[in-house]
Amino acid sequence: MATQGEGKVRPHGWIILDKPVGLGSTQAVAAVKRNLRSAGFGKVKVGHGGTLDPLASGILPIALGEATKLCGRMLDASKEYAFTIAFGRETDTLDGEGRVIADSETRPSLGEVKAVLPRFTGAIEQVPPAYSALKVAGARAYDLARAGEAVSLPARKVTVHALEILPCKARGTAAGGGGVSPLRLHRSVSPEALLHPRPGEELSEITLRAAVSKGTYIRSLARDIARALGSVGHVSMLRRLRAGPFALDQAISLDKLNEIGEGAPLENVLLPLEAGLVDIPALDLGPEQARAVRQGRVLTGLAFQDGVYWGRSGTVPVALVELTGGSLTVLRGFNLTDVAE
Repeated sequence: MATQGEGKVRPHGWIILDKPVGLGSTQAVAAVKRNLRSAGFGKVKVGHGGTLDPLASGILPIALGEATKLCGRMLDASKEYAFTIAFGRETDTLDGEGRVIADSETRPSLGEVKAVLPRFTGAIEQVPPAYSALKVAGARAYDLARAGEAVSLPARKVTVHALEILPCKARGTAAGGGGVSPLRLHRSVSPEALLHPRPGEELSEITLRAAVSKGTYIRSLARDIARALGSVGHVSMLRRLRAGPFALDQAISLDKLNEIGEGAPLENVLLPLEAGLVDIPALDLGPEQARAVRQGRVLTGLAFQDGVYWGRSGTVPVALVELTGGSLTVLRGFNLTDVAE
């Protein structure tokens, strides 16, 4: 989807980036803007659908044009991660870059890990990391923590929809303690390709897959699982496998993104705006209804079930709408000029 602007038509839709480790979300957005400018698209509004830490890799949905109106919805979406808990050291950042604040010689067995995971599945409470973007008295928690101040954050309710063990290596089975690298989780995980520890064997680390609600901190989840096992730990690998409707099989590499700035067709990597709406039903609107919705007017007498829909005129998205008692109201309108007038 595109609208006319300076140079080429301005795009509307999604670029799903398989973000590499070391790149921040803001840097990823800047890379998209830079490549679009190089490709002759001029000034395009760009935003991301959920921050991903520089130390993490994986799915980062980047919205272009009118799709940026759905970024808030993407922030509220459930997400799925693969992550490795390295046992024995807890850091102040709960990842591999922080200062060690606790040590433990205890290493759990695979059976012990399996036994404890049900305690962290379903609705749970967790304390967010001190190094997080949450605000404390108007300041970011990570700014206070970096300044040496003690940060106390209240526990919050989150939901872990699913939590499972991925195939892993036991301590001592390979140089450096084994484990699952981000590269091995690039597209899929093959259980046959990795080793399973023997029953009762101590683990230096464990790799899990978690499907979680918005607001869930994987670093906190890893901390709490390690503590429940009588040890301590931190996240040594984190990879986002899914964000809302978007999965790794839709993602492109940073190299592929850079090809756009060198002349590769944008349509080869751009998903349509409605790709971010596949989890809700579409509502077909006639020309007069589409015109009314675009003007923000309330439609009445619609015989549809209450709920959130995306209204379309033909195949063109018109608005994100909500139906209540047969009345339709607009949540977010999409300013696409080729919608029927």
